[in-house]
Formats: sequence, C-alpha cells, structure tokens
Amino acid sequence: MMQQELINSLNWRYAVKRFDATKRIDTATWEALEQSLVLTPSSYGLQPWKFFVITDEATKAKLPEMSWNQQQPKDCSHMVVLAAKRTMDAAYVDRYIASVETGRGLPDGAMDGYRNILHATVAGMDAHLDWNSRQVYIALGQLMVAAAVLGVDACPMEGIVPDHYDALLGIADSEYTTVVGCALGYRHPEDKQAEAAKIRFPASELVVHV
Repeated sequence: MMQQELINSLNWRYAVKRFDATKRIDTATWEALEQSLVLTPSSYGLQPWKFFVITDEATKAKLPEMSWNQQQPKDCSHMVVLAAKRTMDAAYVDRYIASVETGRGLPDGAMDGYRNILHATVAGMDAHLDWNSRQVYIALGQLMVAAAVLGVDACPMEGIVPDHYDALLGIADSEYTTVVGCALGYRHPEDKQAEAAKIRFPASELVVHV
C-alpha cells in the first residue's frame, strides 16, 4: 500500500449513522478484520481483552434498546463488543509467559526475569479495569483502520449500556466486562453523514516536532 492510499482510506471512513441492512461482510474480509483484532499490540503484550462478534439477526435486533436506541448494531453486518478483563493477576501473567516461551521455543524459566517484572507491575496497580480498558481502545483503533483499508464501514459506539451487554453476552459474572462496541458493515446510500466534510484541526496545531 502506498502512502496516499492509506490517507485516502482514512479520509473515506467516517462513523456510519445508517448501515445497509442488506449487505454483509464476506468471510475472507471478516477473517482479515478478526485477525487485525488478534494482532493488536498491548502493553507488555498481555492482551487483557476478549472480542464478542454478534451476527445473529435475532440477537442484533435486541441491541438498539441497550444502545440508546441507535440502529447501527441492528443494521450492521457484524457488531463487535470489545470487553476488558476486570482484574489482572499472577496466574494470568504466568499463562502469558508460558505461551511466549512455548511460541518462541525458549526453555522453561527463560523469561523468569520478565515474569517477575510483570508480577510486580500487576500487583502495584490500583485499577486493573481502568488500565485494561485503555488497552481495549488500542484494539478498537486498529480494527477501524483495518476496516477502512479493506473498504468496510464502521461506527465506534460508546453509547451503549455495558451492564446490559454483559447480561446479553452471558459475562455479567465473568472476568470480562463490556467497554465499547464497533458496528461494521456497509453504509446505506442515503446516509447523509457520508457526504459531510471531515473536520480536523490542522496538523500544525496537533503535531509537535521536537
């Protein structure tokens, strides 16, 4: 991809207000988008998240009432609910370290130094959910950029009721909780927001070169 193609994709995207309910994301494209979520970087590589993908029409029909009556979750092709771990503990760190040692062909204990650093970091945190939720937003950003590059429309959605989504997804009493949603699909031809000018402050004001 050339530089201008990336910029064109980012200029093309917008937060869709109305999806075409008749259009669906094809399997190959969705698999690529799903991998973009899996490949999202996270602090220390800990991946404190889980992604729920809702495509069942009956389930999507229930979403507007728990999304401030917004229709995007119902009309989109795939509704992604990004959830964060409520807490982080030594056992989770150990599982991650074990996966790194196995995946990189390292002997057991090779990463004990890093393990100890992570144990101390996690133990010293006051608000695990707050930190984990910030990691989730990295995944949201990566998903939205990947969608734009592939010509898939998206709408990030904070206007949802997390407790209601947790109940729907069966995670109310689990180690995960809903943070934010992202509806994906294709814009309706009559979505007037598609033609609205993209307003951003100038780069000279936002970017500081040191």
